[in-house]
Amino acid sequence: MPAVTTAMIKELRDATNAGMMDAKKALEANDGDLEKSKDWLRQKGITKAAERAGRHAGQGVVATYVHKPTAEGSQWAGSVGVLVEVNSESDFVARNDIFQNLARELALQVAGGSPLYVRREEVPAALVQRERDVAMAQAKEQGKEKFADKIVEGKLNAFFAEVCLLDQVYLKDPPRKVRDIVAEAVAQLKENIVVSRFVRFEVGQSPTVDVTAGEE
Repeated sequence: MPAVTTAMIKELRDATNAGMMDAKKALEANDGDLEKSKDWLRQKGITKAAERAGRHAGQGVVATYVHKPTAEGSQWAGSVGVLVEVNSESDFVARNDIFQNLARELALQVAGGSPLYVRREEVPAALVQRERDVAMAQAKEQGKEKFADKIVEGKLNAFFAEVCLLDQVYLKDPPRKVRDIVAEAVAQLKENIVVSRFVRFEVGQSPTVDVTAGEE
């Protein structure tokens, strides 16, 4: 089987809007054949999931999670608390066990991963530019100007994977991304699912709040 390259994954993602891990799995399952991989994604419902991304999601739930302290104490208290709003197209899906479990998993991810934003599009442009400038300066200092663009891209992707919920590695099943488990739920439930916003409280720290609602 030919090695699955980053370029192959990008080409398949551009053609189908599938997630990175889904595209990689499709190519691996089909010996790198692009057309067969497209069909594989369609059969799994993943391509349809990507097509649903623009549909309005006005229903949903607010999932909660409170991390209980290990020492003895109040059963109602904890050191970390999270609220996550997850939206669906219909109330029927919002009440579905798959959807509700996804919402709980996202709350757990926010508690453990400490993201600052839902998606990379919400990161302030000034902050992205600062990270870009630092990465470029490091590349030049190390004498790697020839590869500076690739180095900067890699550094930015690593930055987004740290601060953006959907770009984070899913803590329960690495190396899958959080966006991959959302896409799987979309494929199963056949509705658009939007992670709209979250707030994370930790004792002794200011809360991390994302108040930007958007669609994924």
